[in-house]
Amino acid sequence: MDTSNLKQATYAGQRRSQRILLIIPVVVSGTRPNGTPFAERAETRVVNAHGALVVLKQAVSLGQKLKLTNISTNQEEACAVMDLNLGRGAEREVGVEFIEPSPYFWHVAFPPVDWTPRSPEAKRFKSPVPVEKK
Repeated sequence: MDTSNLKQATYAGQRRSQRILLIIPVVVSGTRPNGTPFAERAETRVVNAHGALVVLKQAVSLGQKLKLTNISTNQEEACAVMDLNLGRGAEREVGVEFIEPSPYFWHVAFPPVDWTPRSPEAKRFKSPVPVEKK
């Protein structure tokens, strides 16, 4: 039995790194289509070792190269726009991917790739507040 397709299917739905819902202030900078530079203070909504979901007012296009600066550390990373979703009003949710993976850019510890809420370590959490059973 050829298992190569099975292996590809197993990994096709997996992400390269876990996502974390995290708001981090950043500065997104780049160049407008007319050649003028821009820099916008923004926030992440989701981060991972390969990029982030950022809320922007500045219009950007798929594939556009940007620079992300983590305001708290002043660390900079080059990235590219990989996804665009119109948000509320003038805001856009922009998915960016680092040109080179940068798991330490966010200064958080990411769960292992195979982690799920069903993992044994996830079940070790004990709520500080007793939960009533019905």
